[in-house]
Amino acid sequence: MPEPLLRPATDEDAEAVADLWHRGWHDAHPGHVPDGLTAGRTRAAFGERTPAMLPVTTVAEADGAVAGFVMVVGDEVEQVYVAAAHRGTGLASTLLDEAERQVAALGHDEAWLAVVEGNARARRFYERRGWSDGGALPYEVTAGGATFVSPCRRYVKRVR
Repeated sequence: MPEPLLRPATDEDAEAVADLWHRGWHDAHPGHVPDGLTAGRTRAAFGERTPAMLPVTTVAEADGAVAGFVMVVGDEVEQVYVAAAHRGTGLASTLLDEAERQVAALGHDEAWLAVVEGNARARRFYERRGWSDGGALPYEVTAGGATFVSPCRRYVKRVR
């Protein structure tokens, strides 16, 4: 597989990012977060959230399509998603490397991210990449007009 092209997201990527975010979220979260949160994470909800996040989004393009993305806000790696067809290819590592680079470039010594406690696959991935479990992080999120507390862990990594 050719090396993916990493680039800043554009408005033209909004639908692809929203689709990937929705599918990836539902691959990893149901059964590990409150049921009401899962119900509120509709495709339309991701479509509404995506445009505001495009300025902090880097997409990985493969074969002319968005194959993954990462969102970085300050010192937080807020989202990392890879399309199912590209999982196991190293693309997630490439995106995480880029996120760490961005956090360091913003002047932060440490990056952090929230991962749902029950998402064992993601937790193993971050640990293999040198991230450490920094403890419980009850993450407050809103979906469908309601607020939920998602049981997360705060993972951290020194980036400079």
